[in-house]
Amino acid sequence: MHLVDLGILAVYMVAMLGIGAYFFRRNVDTDDYYVGGRKLGVWHVGFSVVATDVGGGFSIGLGGLGFAMGLSGSWMLFTGLLGAWLAAVVLIPRVKRNPALARALTFPDLFKQTYGGRVAVLAGLISAVGYLGFTSSQLLAGAKLANGTFADLDLQAALWIMGAVAVVYTVMGGLKAVIYTDTVQWAVLMVGLLFIGLPVAYTAVGGWDAIRQALPPEMLHLNNLGWQTLVKWAVTIVPIWFVGMTLYQRIYACRDEKTAQRAWFLAGLLEWPVMAFMGVALGMLARVAAEQGLFSVVDPEAGLPMLLRTVMPVGLMGLILAAYFSAILSTADSCLMACSGNLVNDILVTLLGLDPNGKSMLRLSQLTTLILGVMALLLASQMTSVLDLMLYSYAFLVSGLFIPVLGALFIKQPSPVAAVAAMLLGGGTTVCLQVGGWSLPLGLDPNFFGLSASMFSFALCQLIWGRSSIFSAEG
Repeated sequence: MHLVDLGILAVYMVAMLGIGAYFFRRNVDTDDYYVGGRKLGVWHVGFSVVATDVGGGFSIGLGGLGFAMGLSGSWMLFTGLLGAWLAAVVLIPRVKRNPALARALTFPDLFKQTYGGRVAVLAGLISAVGYLGFTSSQLLAGAKLANGTFADLDLQAALWIMGAVAVVYTVMGGLKAVIYTDTVQWAVLMVGLLFIGLPVAYTAVGGWDAIRQALPPEMLHLNNLGWQTLVKWAVTIVPIWFVGMTLYQRIYACRDEKTAQRAWFLAGLLEWPVMAFMGVALGMLARVAAEQGLFSVVDPEAGLPMLLRTVMPVGLMGLILAAYFSAILSTADSCLMACSGNLVNDILVTLLGLDPNGKSMLRLSQLTTLILGVMALLLASQMTSVLDLMLYSYAFLVSGLFIPVLGALFIKQPSPVAAVAAMLLGGGTTVCLQVGGWSLPLGLDPNFFGLSASMFSFALCQLIWGRSSIFSAEG
């Protein structure tokens, strides 16, 4: 890579670290660190929501879908549009109008208020494990991008370099740094993809005629997938908008209900069609370039980085890399903050009886974020597929937590026993089916059966026990 491109990329990384350092001295308590002071507006939050949700899954995973299946891969982010708008209409009013959640910091605070402290600890543990996986998937995406574009940089070295930048500015700045860097990163991403990545790659492969000649016809249509894939994406991604810790933090960070709803509507539109079609289009252009012999690819997720390295001229290469790194870092930092908030607020504070507003809590939160960041890097070093790691983490969260959330939102007297049973059986079923690798009926995804087990166990326990249990709301 040319020194000009390296310089552009270095300036971008230093700028992200600078934002983290700026907010390091301005965070005075955990309210600032985890929910940004609760006064943020539509644009910052909306951009942060879509930047967080898209991230490495878009830049690497969605590009891989475009490479493998064409335009139909865009349906994955259509489920993001559905999830965002459903959450805006159903979830946000119930959260923002609930006075018991006025000072909430995390998603399991909803469980604490509804089901009791001990149930919230279990929810916090499930959420923390899931978001540790999310963070790892984003760091792995950054490493794959760097490895594919820097010929002499191996995957492990790329992973630790990318991870260090993401972890350091997140540890220093907290959610304010995350949201403001997300705004910058979104601007860099849109400019880089719309005005550099797509036009340059389109021209380099020879335009529309070359695309039609190189790609199978089915890749140019929106029906190149089975209904099982649509169900998998729907049951995995739509519910995450109701159980995602990163999303609850941003709901709490909004100044009021209307601000949060507008931010969610904005995020949904930016996911689909804007980001969805840009992502798969670039993946398809990578497939065309590979078919033309410009490079050889074994892993579809490596196609996009190879395309960038091959067709981007000096100067533009640095800008487009900054755009893709911005997508990845904007999700990695948010997921790391979510995992840290779960561990500190939902587990340590509850189990150890710590004062959540104590002066030492801010430093404990920063130390926890650092430790979890290192753990995420170690986990990422053992994985190979970004999209698999991301979807496994989604499935684990969704199958365990979605049904209890619906119970908390829509049932007057939801049973803590029902919530615990749904979390354990739902998440456990999905994990067992994923690990076992069995052939499932109709080719459905394990998460479908995990959600079904969660729903059945919740309904049965609610019918039998109601509110009578050892997991009382006061526990």
